[in-house]
Parts: sequence; structure tokens; C-alpha cells
Amino acid sequence: MTDHVPAVHLTAPTVLVTLTGPDQSGVSTRLFDALSGFDVEVVDVEQLVVRGRLVLSVLMTAPDDPDALERTLRRVGDGFGLHVEVEHGSGDNRPRRVGRAQVVVLGAPLRPGAMAAITAGIKAGGGNIDRIVRMGRYPVTAIRMEVSGVDPDRLQSDLGAVAHENGVDVAVQENGIRRHAQRLVVMDVDSTLIQGEVIEMLAAHAGCEEQVAEVTERAMRGELDFAESLRERVARLEGVPVSALDEVYANLQYAPGARTMIRTLKRLGYRFALVSGGFTQVIEQIAGELEIDYFAANELEVADGRLTGRVVGRIVDRPGKAAALRDFAEQARIPVKNTVAIGDGANDLDMLAAAGLGIAFNAKPVVRDQARTSVNVPYLDAIVYLMGITREEVEAADAADATPAG
Repeated sequence: MTDHVPAVHLTAPTVLVTLTGPDQSGVSTRLFDALSGFDVEVVDVEQLVVRGRLVLSVLMTAPDDPDALERTLRRVGDGFGLHVEVEHGSGDNRPRRVGRAQVVVLGAPLRPGAMAAITAGIKAGGGNIDRIVRMGRYPVTAIRMEVSGVDPDRLQSDLGAVAHENGVDVAVQENGIRRHAQRLVVMDVDSTLIQGEVIEMLAAHAGCEEQVAEVTERAMRGELDFAESLRERVARLEGVPVSALDEVYANLQYAPGARTMIRTLKRLGYRFALVSGGFTQVIEQIAGELEIDYFAANELEVADGRLTGRVVGRIVDRPGKAAALRDFAEQARIPVKNTVAIGDGANDLDMLAAAGLGIAFNAKPVVRDQARTSVNVPYLDAIVYLMGITREEVEAADAADATPAG
């Protein structure tokens, strides 16, 4: 078997025609029907509609009678009130340079100055923007750019600071075939999947919420050893009725868009896991409700219907979260390169670093500064834009299943 040979030689004459103007039904049909009268080959087609304005470009091989082709094209344009540009040249599109990346910009709002800074950063790094499309308008504006000519890791590093200075989020991923593979999404729970901290909610039943919250905050900033701080906080829960765990679960509030993100990605075959420094008695119920595939958390000791103030077994700490991610990936038979980790605290850093895509979600500064990707809006469904899914696709899938948004 021989390799396929491109049909259009680099020096072969070609014609690029671009139609612009008000979008209307039948333009592409009429155009290609008119072109069928010529002995030409369609080499490339690109169409874009923004607020009712059409841009349609067709690259084709040159015909025997270029003047007749141009007259035909202008008749098609005149019939629809479209402006027609015809450019004669040679060959196919220029080969895209090595280093392919997908850059997603999230803004709420997204200002022109931020886009100028991001695109300037791409240019300064030697990259070229090959294509720009909108992924969604809410809950945030999401714009995807396909970039070539620069290493994705370098691009993420270069754009991270630019994004922070301009109040937007940027995620850079290698734009290869792996982007379409099945993935495993591993999430922290407290202040990521849910709003607030379970241990602080339990502490309210013991009358020490303020003291526990102070220790939690310091631990999440990386100022305290997590395992040590957890034991200190759990000790304050001694004597709390075990029924408080069910009360806490009943009053949990998920992050906005959490159900939408999970539902959307599960439709595509994604697996989900929860890795929490919280407690199995609550995490197990969350996993069951949301149909999560795997979970790992700490277990509170219970005796005579009350918490003893101790944790049973090995503590799920910062290294433990990364180990759980690798273990779940092995169980799911998904390469670690195809895992996505989402977290907000210092104890999530090893997990974020181990994943193929680590996302600091509304994170503490120490986490945001070290993570390769940050999302600083309170909407978990913004994550689907990083997976290449548009808001229109999410809504269409929900409508087909008669699923309410949420």
C-alpha cells in the first residue's frame, strides 16, 4: 500500500472566492451548484456566521476559463446581495507550523483589551492564530483559538500571567487526537463541587465553626500540614451525633453548573471520581446522587451513635489525592495523560500536577499560581468549554433528553 498523495500540488493554480454579507438560506447550495458547471476540485471550505453576517470562503483548483468562473460567481453574489472577492494564486493552504495548541479564553465579561493582550502574547511567543470561534456566551464568554507554531507548554506559561493581569482565564491544551479521547475527571469536593466545607458545617453542630474555619483556611492556603490540621479539626467534633452527617448532606449546595458539567461529559463517556479530604459518610451519598464512578475520602470514627473526634485509617492528604487519581485512571483503563483534575486548595496541587489537565477552580492564590490552568468564575460548567464543547451543543443535548438546566 502507498501513502496518499495530495491532489493539489503546491504550485498548481488555485482560486479563492469569498462571499460576505447578510446570511440567508441557500447561499452555499447555489454557489456549489454554479461551480458544478466547471471542471474544478473543491480544496477547502470555511463558513462563519456572526449575528446574521456571513463569511463563506471556498478554495478550488483553477478552471480552464477563469473569466467565466468569475462572472458566474458574481452573478451568484448579486442574487443574494453579497460582496464577492476572487483571488488567484497557487497551491493549497500553507502548511500549519509545528506546535498545535487549543487556547480557550474565558471572561465575565470579556473585554477587547484582554483579547488584545492574549493575541499579542501568542504572537510574541512565535505562534500564529489559525482559527477563532466562540464556544459559549454564558455563564461566561468562551472563545477558542487554534494556534500553531509554538509549544503548548510554553504558551500556557506565557499566557498565564497575561490572563491574570487582564482578569480573564486561559487554558492551553495540545491540539492533537488525544483531545477527543475518553477522559476521567477527578474532582475535589469541598469548595469545588460543593459550596463550603463539610467539616465546618459539622463544626456548627459542635459550636466551634469559627475556630475550625480558621484552621481550614490556613490549611487550604498551604500554611499547615493537611493531615495534622485535619486531626486537630476532627478532634473538635467529638460528641456530635452521627445524624448530623445526614443533616449536612441534606443541606449541601452544589457549585453552579455542577450537574450540567457532569451530565454533559457523561453523555460523551467520561468517567468521574471524587477525591476529598472530607468524609466518606457524606462523599458516598454525593457519589450516589450524581452517579460518580469512583471516590476516595476520609472516614470519621463513630461509637454509640456519636463522632469520637478521630479519623479511621489512612488520611487522604495531598500525596494521597494524586495517588488516588492514578489508581482511578488504572481502574478506568484511561491513561493519566487523559485525566482532568479540578481543585481549589493546596492539598490539591499534587493531583493537579499529575493530571493531563489540572484546573485550579476558584482557587487560593498559592494554587492558582502553581496550576497550569485556572478558572476563576464560580460556574463549573465553564469546564466543558475547555473540553471543546459549545453551549449550543449542551443545550441541544438537554433539549433532546428533556433535561432541565442546572
